[in-house]
Order: sequence, then C-alpha cells, then structure tokens
Amino acid sequence: MDKKKIAIVTDSNSGILAEELKDYGVFVVPMPFLVNGVPYLENITLTQEKFYELLSTNANVSTSQPSIGDLTELWDEVLKEYDQLLHIPMSSGLSQSCATASTVAKDYDGRVLVVDNKRISVTQKESVIEAIKLRDEGKTAEEIKEYLEKTSRHSSIYIAVDTMKYLKKGGRVTAGAAMIGTILKIKPVLQIHGDKLDKYALVRGLQKAKEAMKAAVKNDFEGEYAEYVKKGEMTISVAHTNCESDALAFVEELKTAFPNIPFRYCEPLSLSVSCHIGPGAVAVAITRIEK
Repeated sequence: MDKKKIAIVTDSNSGILAEELKDYGVFVVPMPFLVNGVPYLENITLTQEKFYELLSTNANVSTSQPSIGDLTELWDEVLKEYDQLLHIPMSSGLSQSCATASTVAKDYDGRVLVVDNKRISVTQKESVIEAIKLRDEGKTAEEIKEYLEKTSRHSSIYIAVDTMKYLKKGGRVTAGAAMIGTILKIKPVLQIHGDKLDKYALVRGLQKAKEAMKAAVKNDFEGEYAEYVKKGEMTISVAHTNCESDALAFVEELKTAFPNIPFRYCEPLSLSVSCHIGPGAVAVAITRIEK
C-alpha cells in the first residue's frame, strides 16, 4: 500500500514563519490579536516590532484564537495535496484553540489529527521538528500523534519577567504587589510546564533571576529528566521579549553552565505569552528530543 502523504500544520505561537518550513510540508496558522479593538494577524499584519511599539503606547492588546473559517480554509487547501494532516496547536491549557480544532477535525473523517501537545514557543517548534523527523522515517500520522502526546510534558520553560505591569493588567498579581515589586526591583520568574503559566520564584534583579532559572534547569536535568540527559536527548533554547542582547548574554551563561547539553535556538517568545508578561523578559526552555 502506498505511504500516505502527511502535512504538518501548526500556529504562529511556535515561532515558525509561514514560508520557513513549507518545503518540509509545514503550514502555519497566524494567531489573531486585537489591539484597541482592531484585529491583527501575527507575522502578517502584526510583526514583533509593531507589537512592542503598540505595547509602548499602552495600547489594549489581547489574544484570540483562529476563526473556524480560517482554520478549515487552510486545512481544505492543504488536503488538496496531502492525504492527512497533523495539526499541532499551542497548549490546550493556554488557549481554547486546541479544543476548537479537535471538535472541527471530527468532520474530516480521520484526515485531520489534532495533537494536544501542551507546548508553546520554542518547545512547540521542537514538536514540529520531531513530527517532520518521524514522518520522514515512515511513521504514520496516528503514530506521530501518539508519540507527541506521550512526550508532551518532556519540556520546561522558565521566564524572568522585567516588569509586573502586564501581570497586574492580566489579573495575575494585585496592583499593590506590582507597586511593591517595582519599588524593590523584584523580578518574577514564571514557569510553563505543561498546561499553565505559573509563578516559580520572586528574586531581586535580572542576574538573580537568571541564577534562579539555571538552578531550576539543573534541578530538572538531575531529577525529572535525568534519564533523558543520560541518553543525550535534552536540549536548551533561549527565548525573549524584545531584548535580544540580554538573551544572547544568557545563552553564553547557559552554554557554560551546561556544556554537555546541545543548544538549539535563541528566538523571540510567542506574542501570545508576551501579551501577559510584556517586554524585557528572558526565558530558558529545555526540551526532550528523542534520538
């Protein structure tokens, strides 16, 4: 029996640009945003530069999920050329877009498989790269979905936030706590481990925040992911919100701290996360890549 042609669809939260992996059968759904009531599409009508420019003017920025019409339009177009597609959206714990896609996929008679991958940003990108690799090794769409969901929690992201302004705006901290944090120069360190964006630690200053993140990564490598470290299956990446120089400096610190762990990416953090944390944030992501 002929091998089925399998496409991979993800969303722009992965950081993958529309044309970046198209030659590998990867298609990207742009995430929608509302800015002062005006709709934008990530990486199409809303660039990273434009996004932070709007944030600096105190614009009211909010995220949304792709419309069902836009989603099915892309799926229908892709399925003209491919037998099946794997849809890898952002974590179901951070958006309803995964649940919506799963519901709509039921109308496609098994040709669309939605992966509840519980990832975002560079960890989501790693899932797409893994899907390409497994597909090219001859795995079926069903086998790839099963693998990605089985390993969905084999990643962690730690984020040092520069300001509590956006956490306050989103209701994650009170106005009083945000004011005290600003006065004391407290930097929240957040974590994404699976479904949720949660508090990890509170420290004073960026360097202390970076030390806290390195300690968290060391703890993960020596604890939960020790087996994968031994197999050489863990990677490190860095992401940031409009502070590339700080991110590049952190890359060097991480390479020194973990010389035996392969470094992968230094890229902007997903705008869906950036909405909630604002500019000036630096993050470290660790992800399992099975050999």
